[in-house]
Amino acid sequence: MGGTMDGTKQQRRGDTRQRIQDVALELFAEQGYEKTSLREIAERLDVTKAALYYHFKTKEEILVSIFEDLSQPIVELIDWGRQQPQSLEMKHEIIRRYSDTLAGAAPLFRFMQENQGTVKDLRIGETFRNRMMGMRDILIDPDSELIDQVRCVSAMFTLHAGMFALNDIEADPEAKRKAVLEVATDLVTQAHRAAHPS
Repeated sequence: MGGTMDGTKQQRRGDTRQRIQDVALELFAEQGYEKTSLREIAERLDVTKAALYYHFKTKEEILVSIFEDLSQPIVELIDWGRQQPQSLEMKHEIIRRYSDTLAGAAPLFRFMQENQGTVKDLRIGETFRNRMMGMRDILIDPDSELIDQVRCVSAMFTLHAGMFALNDIEADPEAKRKAVLEVATDLVTQAHRAAHPS
């Protein structure tokens, strides 16, 4: 019985942590990271500042935790990609999964796009850059021409741009996501075929 009680407490603590992250990200997106205080986060959550402190001591801690949680699939994807042979199928799978990950973490990536200065100053900026380099290294063939290396990097940024640059284009969101994925996949395919002519 004690184990169940502990499990329930753990679940509630996890739910509270998630609520804090969601509300903080909402506020960061609405009014900017710099202008958001821990007090405002606590007020929107309807908890005391002390209750918020139990989970996070600073708003940077909150942002880092959001980044770590939402970008964990990218870490797993990079690890998976490093264990695979450099095939076109693997690269297509990397691009497809990366597209899914970005869609699942859209609020975070939107925040990062709109607050690049802040992100650069915080430690998540360097971490994100390192993860992008990891993705790049999986997609690029070691002996490929510069133009094909650019195609692979452009495929990643096509997926990023698709989240922001197409917002004002009238189309079904899923249709837009598929179109962006198709363009990114085409870029990777061109680069791979140039490096591996049949």
